[in-house]
Amino acid sequence: MWLEFVAILSAMGWAMDSILVRMGARFSDVFAAAFLSFLVTALCLWGYIVFSFPLDLVWNPAVIYFVMSGLLQPLLARILYYEGMMRLGVSRAGTLRGTGPLFAVILAVIFLHERPGIFVYAGVILTVLGVGLISCRRGAEGGWRLFDVVFPLGAALVAAVSQNLRRTGLLIIPNPFIGAAVTTTTSLVIFSIPLLVFGKVRLLRVDKKSVPFFAVASLISAGAQFLVFYSLTWAEVSVMIPLINTTPLFTVLFSALFLRDLETVTSRVLIGTVVLVAGMVFIINR
Repeated sequence: MWLEFVAILSAMGWAMDSILVRMGARFSDVFAAAFLSFLVTALCLWGYIVFSFPLDLVWNPAVIYFVMSGLLQPLLARILYYEGMMRLGVSRAGTLRGTGPLFAVILAVIFLHERPGIFVYAGVILTVLGVGLISCRRGAEGGWRLFDVVFPLGAALVAAVSQNLRRTGLLIIPNPFIGAAVTTTTSLVIFSIPLLVFGKVRLLRVDKKSVPFFAVASLISAGAQFLVFYSLTWAEVSVMIPLINTTPLFTVLFSALFLRDLETVTSRVLIGTVVLVAGMVFIINR
């Protein structure tokens, strides 16, 4: 039960991070928020590692899995998802992106030889349906082709591969601090290079009105990232990832509380919430 709570807590953390970034983005670019998130997480984790673990752990063969994970997510997953949004619209792309847990479980069964029970399979299906209902919006954009679904589905698959790579690395070296630090640092480097090459560093400028929101969001995202790796260290992908991906549920709840003028809770969202919670219950009580 403890690890399930940790996974859900990480989902809550990512949701609160999104809310704070949205509030701070009224005055600064979201690129600044993303950069601060990666930077603060990396500094916090490496600061703890330097004083707590022998640095030769960084040369463990498991590190290559964390590097590959950082290359795939968020960079490639985000590129594919954004392209999907442009082609399909936010509602369709968001719903298809929400199939990530399904891919994660399939890959975990094939490559990690996990054997989840029937309740986990049922919970995964319910969480995917719940995310779809919550993410879906009426009046989605039209003019799309069948091939366009490849992009958001590709984002979901890439994210699933990334999570399985993390679990593989953690099976070799069960240290969530090392895993989270290497993965986040990889993402930070990959995120920063294009900004430097194309002279877009100005996007990282933060207005003083955004500082409180982005600063708190960065600390919360650092905690959420560690919780993801902690849960994957001690539990299977097929159980943790569906719970970690319940972020849309908490995003809607927090939006209703803090962004009432921007977020409307519809009957579809309420139904999706019930379905998603049912999926969580199935997994927790497997």
